Amino acid sequence: MSPAPITASMLYDLVGCPHRVTMDLFGNQADRHPFNAFVQLLWDRGTAHEDDVVETLVPSPLDLSGFSGEEKEHRTREAMEAGVPLIYSGRITAANLIGEPDLLRKEGPGYITGDIKSGSGEESGDDGDDGKPKKHYAVQLALYTDILERIGRSVARRAFILDIERKEVSYDLTGPLWDTYQSCLLQAQAIVNHESTTLPAYAGACKLCVWYSACLRDLTGKNDLTLIPELGRAKRDAMIGRIATIRDLAKINPSEFIVKKKTVFPGIGPETLEKLHARALLLTADGRPYLREPVALSMADTELFFDIEVDPMRDLCYLHGFVERRGGRNDAERFVAFFAEDTTPEAEEEAFKKAWRYIQASQPCAIYYYSKYERTIYRKLQEKYSEVCSAEEIEKLFSSALTVDLYYDVVRKYTEWPTRDYSIKTLARYLGFDWRDEHPSGAASIEWFDRWAQTRDPAVKRQILEYNEDDCRATRVLLDGIRGLTLR
Repeated sequence: MSPAPITASMLYDLVGCPHRVTMDLFGNQADRHPFNAFVQLLWDRGTAHEDDVVETLVPSPLDLSGFSGEEKEHRTREAMEAGVPLIYSGRITAANLIGEPDLLRKEGPGYITGDIKSGSGEESGDDGDDGKPKKHYAVQLALYTDILERIGRSVARRAFILDIERKEVSYDLTGPLWDTYQSCLLQAQAIVNHESTTLPAYAGACKLCVWYSACLRDLTGKNDLTLIPELGRAKRDAMIGRIATIRDLAKINPSEFIVKKKTVFPGIGPETLEKLHARALLLTADGRPYLREPVALSMADTELFFDIEVDPMRDLCYLHGFVERRGGRNDAERFVAFFAEDTTPEAEEEAFKKAWRYIQASQPCAIYYYSKYERTIYRKLQEKYSEVCSAEEIEKLFSSALTVDLYYDVVRKYTEWPTRDYSIKTLARYLGFDWRDEHPSGAASIEWFDRWAQTRDPAVKRQILEYNEDDCRATRVLLDGIRGLTLR
């Protein structure tokens, strides 16, 4: 049997997880989960967005979406030979590479490729990646461009993304991005030819994968190192030749692996190795969570435990939730929520305005949230709705000593837990809290909101509110749990 062809979707998956490619090709299909409702929603939204964009393209493209296989490829080549200005849903091949770019656009004597995406065309966030090309998009575009070069139809190593806002984002595929593509292509070819063996690795994104249960079962059975928090695939692969399991790591003396202020493992410093060793000990000894060093947590009569819900596909913050506790009394705490009653900017602004007024009316108070997401979204909301509050007011709120990101400011800096990750779901459950929904997640909330937006079903809205309330209350449970930890 001939090896599987290399496709753009294969390279997209490989950037996130090489083992996903292996499982898709060679895994036991009985172990594969159906796509969950949120992933299906992403597909459906992406398809609908693509259809809407295609209808507005100028010039109107030659539409080949009704064809498949060799017929589609034949018609694509004919169209390029005829110099058709814009081709939608074509198919191009060279050797064992198959590409189906959304768009082929004629420029000068050749063509460049483009894809239509229902998300941002560039990286965004607080980690310094703002404005950078998305690697998983880049490798797809590079594959198409490589094929065009091989068949003599490329005009340049350049391509584009039409993003959720229908803005064209140019991708320069020369230099590092082309090197990344070549590396991914070699890795994909090795996988399909059975010349490379991949290993699963635990990460937050795994929970949406169809192979999640199968991989987690494999990882648990092998006592894999990536089940240690913040020990990802790269660190595991650097260590595995000498330290293969969590039990092995727990048994080592870290100093034996340190030479001249460096460890023998590339990319892992002495402090990181010692931290990972301590976590391995905690996991193998069935230990209890503890403080690495003292942490000062402000006391306030009024405490707000804060969580928001955002639909990234609509670019809409649809819920601001707070559990309010006064005088430290859990029996008297209450849930306060501000819900966008429509999918319009006006509804989003109204919910933001009410939430902001509530925060101001609650002052002085301590505010607790989990991860930088709330701060990031509030900055974006302020930019969109500057009449609600000023940028200075947002920065003042989140820079206050009384506003605490429990994840970055406390959990990661000061604590250790005998768990495989530090998500709020994992830590709150460890402390005995549970959600009312059987499979709670932010992704599920987005899918519920989409259903509510279409049906206005009050039962679905109640489900969204209950999930958010549980998230807020879990943050309170975690704070109380941290306050009860002892120093080690």
